[in-house]
Amino acid sequence: MSVVGSGERRVRKQRSDGERSRQAILREAAKLATTEGLTGLSIARLADAVGMSKSGLFAHFGSKEELQLATIEAASEIFDEEVVTPALVETTGIGRLRALAENFLRHVEARVFPGGCFFASVAAEMDTHPGPVRDRAIQMTDAWFTGLLAAVRDAQAEGAVDPAEDPGQLAFELNAYLLMANAAFVAMDSTVPLAAARRAIDRRLS
Repeated sequence: MSVVGSGERRVRKQRSDGERSRQAILREAAKLATTEGLTGLSIARLADAVGMSKSGLFAHFGSKEELQLATIEAASEIFDEEVVTPALVETTGIGRLRALAENFLRHVEARVFPGGCFFASVAAEMDTHPGPVRDRAIQMTDAWFTGLLAAVRDAQAEGAVDPAEDPGQLAFELNAYLLMANAAFVAMDSTVPLAAARRAIDRRLS
């Protein structure tokens, strides 16, 4: 049995508090990025948004690029928690595919990020800005599409999707419905596009 001294407990508590503070900062950064863009995200802008000093934020992030990359990772964790992980409990490919689509739409409708889907927003912004930030954002959108494609293929193997279907094409079409619904929801501030996407996906998978 080990004995933890009061000094070590204080260090652990400081680290824990520091990590919670960092996560809170990054969640705010992700929200800002969907309305002002990752390129508009700066230490100074974020410090103003969260009510911290710039020097306080520099303790967490040493540069704008580091902040941008950390923001992408934080947004990815939120997306996984709300959209991807809950769908993985489905025992069939078609069930997982429908759950991924529905969770995405609910995530958008709940306004988790004020500018809609974080990765749709960031990928559109960064696609002409080469560098590690763009590369990481594209990796995340690729991972999402890969998950859809895997679910389509599983559903096809189970007989729930016509074996004549091109799985890549079907995944592309479903993703297009979701991205269009996201963009229209943000622009129109209306749930009508989300309902339209649900009908289109249901019809396509029936």
